[in-house]
Amino acid sequence: MAFFCYILRCADGSFYTGWTTDPPRRERQHNAGRGARYTRTHRPVKLVYVEEVADKSAALKRERAIKNLSHAQKARLAGEAISRAAP
Repeated sequence: MAFFCYILRCADGSFYTGWTTDPPRRERQHNAGRGARYTRTHRPVKLVYVEEVADKSAALKRERAIKNLSHAQKARLAGEAISRAAP
């Protein structure tokens, strides 16, 4: 069985990080309001990053490492440009 860490971009521009065995299914669950409590109030969400890991233990460790990244670091990991407000 494969395990994945993923990042979702929420409607307000924030990121949510989690782990799953099926990223597309998990994205659908989040968008249907059956995902994490955080994403229920930040919908819709879009899957922007998926990383396959060796096992559940590795998925949990990687999820924690990603959650400790700054917003800018998560955006770079997801391959997104960081938008800046005009002065």
